[in-house]
Amino acid sequence: MPNLVRLLGAFVAVAVGMGLISAGLLMPFAGASGSAARGTVGAFEDLDGEFTAISLAQQSKIYSADGKVLATPYDANRIIVPMSKISKNMINAQLAIEDSRFYEHGGIDLRGTSRAFFSNISSGATQGGSSITQQYVKIMLQEKAIREDDQEAAKEAVEQTYSRKLQEMKYALDVEKTHTKGQILNNYLNLVYYGDQAYGVEAAARHFFSTSARKLTVGEAATLAGVVQSPSRLNIRTNPKEVQERRDLVLDRMLSLGDITPGQHKKYTKQKVSDMLRIKESEGGTCTKAVDPYFCNYVMEYLKTMPELGPDPDARLQAVNTGGLKIKTTLRRDWQKKMHEDLTKKVPNGDPKVGAGAAMVEPGTGKVRAIAQTSRYKVGLDRATTTYSEQAWTYPTRYGGTNGFAIGSTAKMYVLAAALANGTPMNGTVDAPRAAPRQQHQFPRTVFDPQCTVGEPTWGVQNDFATGGVMTLRKATAQSINTAFAQLASDIGSCKIPGVMTKMGLMDGNGATYGLAQTSDGTKVKGDYAISNIVLGSDSTSPLQLASSYATLAADGMYCPPTPIESITKANGKQIKIKPPKCTRALETGVARGVTHLLRGTLEDQGGTAATQKLADGRVAAGKTGTTENHGESWFAGFTPQLATAVWVGTPLGDGKSMEMDNITIGGQYYPYVFGGTIAAPLWKQIMDDASAGMPKKSFPAPSDKVVAGDNVAIPSVIGKTPAEADSLLRGAGLVPRNAGTTTSTSPAGTVASTSPSGQAPRGGTVSYTVSNGIAPASPAQTPTQTQAAPPSTTTRVQAAPPAPTSTSTTTAPTRTKGPENPKTNGRPKSTGDKPKKKDR
Repeated sequence: MPNLVRLLGAFVAVAVGMGLISAGLLMPFAGASGSAARGTVGAFEDLDGEFTAISLAQQSKIYSADGKVLATPYDANRIIVPMSKISKNMINAQLAIEDSRFYEHGGIDLRGTSRAFFSNISSGATQGGSSITQQYVKIMLQEKAIREDDQEAAKEAVEQTYSRKLQEMKYALDVEKTHTKGQILNNYLNLVYYGDQAYGVEAAARHFFSTSARKLTVGEAATLAGVVQSPSRLNIRTNPKEVQERRDLVLDRMLSLGDITPGQHKKYTKQKVSDMLRIKESEGGTCTKAVDPYFCNYVMEYLKTMPELGPDPDARLQAVNTGGLKIKTTLRRDWQKKMHEDLTKKVPNGDPKVGAGAAMVEPGTGKVRAIAQTSRYKVGLDRATTTYSEQAWTYPTRYGGTNGFAIGSTAKMYVLAAALANGTPMNGTVDAPRAAPRQQHQFPRTVFDPQCTVGEPTWGVQNDFATGGVMTLRKATAQSINTAFAQLASDIGSCKIPGVMTKMGLMDGNGATYGLAQTSDGTKVKGDYAISNIVLGSDSTSPLQLASSYATLAADGMYCPPTPIESITKANGKQIKIKPPKCTRALETGVARGVTHLLRGTLEDQGGTAATQKLADGRVAAGKTGTTENHGESWFAGFTPQLATAVWVGTPLGDGKSMEMDNITIGGQYYPYVFGGTIAAPLWKQIMDDASAGMPKKSFPAPSDKVVAGDNVAIPSVIGKTPAEADSLLRGAGLVPRNAGTTTSTSPAGTVASTSPSGQAPRGGTVSYTVSNGIAPASPAQTPTQTQAAPPSTTTRVQAAPPAPTSTSTTTAPTRTKGPENPKTNGRPKSTGDKPKKKDR
């Protein structure tokens, strides 16, 4: 009896809300409810009557620069469409099974409610009879609670209780007053869940039938309409038999209402649901289903850094997953596809644990035009034959990538930039100490700045072939002479190099300043820089970071942080105003042009480490090769005026250590050793030729006369002076003095015996001097000379004669084992081994 009274009270309350009792339509029931009914009526009147909807969560879309869909991130797979894009078949089917009197009632279907009322009296249930307007209210309340992460409210929104049902009814009456029937039905069809993570009729049509809501057939529409009652149980994918029974019931109702003909009814009831399905598996939701999962992950992580999308990363991610945004990226999908083809053709996936990756950016804007790698993404792969990696090799850890890979002699570019910025003439020379593959030159730690040196007494550096002597910067660059760059770092002051690296955007994959020294536990020491890192590139970075940094040269010295985002448009069509990353002046224009001129020698000069890889059709380019000490990583970073690309080939799956790439067959080709010029440079050429095709040919602007000739000052005569006197004279001339130790000489003991360089030095540059020990050299001394260096050799790998001394002295240095170089690769601990770094190619 109490249950009956509550039911009667609820029914009367609804009747009052609809104005039915006052119309006399339900008077026979009014007396039956007594005081309980009157109390319920009062409670109904006290309920909140104003219903507020929220914008529906819907999928966003990520597009390439040329308008192709790359991914569709979402929390709910929903695509909102207007009524004009929904098939009449779908509208009729949904109304037939859920609310055939939708256009006749005012939000609550009296007949349906009455039928449910008397059914519930006999059964004790509290379900059934809900109009489409009521269902819309219920689902919207649940959606709001979920969006606000209010699990309790989400549960209450669908509870089968009298109080919840009364509130739903009152809200339904309000919705009918504030919305047209068309708006209510359109909102419902975009909101309702059809199972298998498909929300709304458009997403359901695409998912289950690979069509649109506008093109749904009678059979397809009836199938979808039928599952709304219980989408979990009536799962079209997994329970087609029961779904078919429900679909036929919908078709029966449509026939009885005159929505379809007997012929149509016969035709569509004969169809098997399982035969109708054309399930689309790759709509999105996560990057796993994207066209390119690695790029998708990069974009999603980048979007989380954009303040335009919200106050914090979580809010920004929600905006992307629920806001129906149209995100246009900078990616040239055609270039990326060709890049991937080029990489995998030369370095097949999993062949022999070798991988390759590349990144391309646009100078002057930082727009990421292509990234690709040879691994396959994620599940279901045979690791014996296929390189499997969920982690990207091409971009840094901030966006879900790796710490990167040791970059070898691509780091020498920064030494050049620091030298020219310091006044060294582009056409100048460097006195490279002689060294060979098994003959190191030992650099005393004292010839480098104290915070940018080596931890041992000396640093042993070797070259890949026997060479040394005075040579032009262009030759030293083209042939990648290690001792020349170590000497250049000493001449200009080694601590000038890390600042240039930072300004040009070079950091390791973890975002730390590049070149920092590292302690035995792997901690980087701020303010101390390992000379091997900043000269020979034994520290790591990603292809994207290196390409962006090299793009600074093509952009006349402007560094632009990489960005994958071109524009973002809201679901309402309004474009979000995006602040592009701020480009900063990293190098003076003339310096950038001078470094570019020197890097052209790598591709153009005889003996250049990539001399066979000039771009097609005479297109000018510049770049630098790089190889690590054990041939575990090899690089080429280069650029034209329009594009900059870095290519890496290495061993990402080296089981905790870098695997040597020597005596190895990759892609069917045998390599005795893998250098930057043997695989990475040819790949770079192919990628750049493909992307540059059809672009206008542009030349690099010429550097200024000041950069070509340098900003030099005369070195005062300090031979025979005491170190204190020499220091004073050199500082007075605007130079930085450095005591490089003792040497045998006929000069009086304790006085300066020689300087390096001699004659002239860049303003603000370092002049090293040796101090005589008073012991005459064994062989007759030559007359000191201050003549300019000879023109660069035009022969390849010709052994240069030892450099002539600048005084009657011979410098000696103690021998040692190699100091820490801290090479590291993807996810592996950095080695502090004693092996010297092999010559970079």
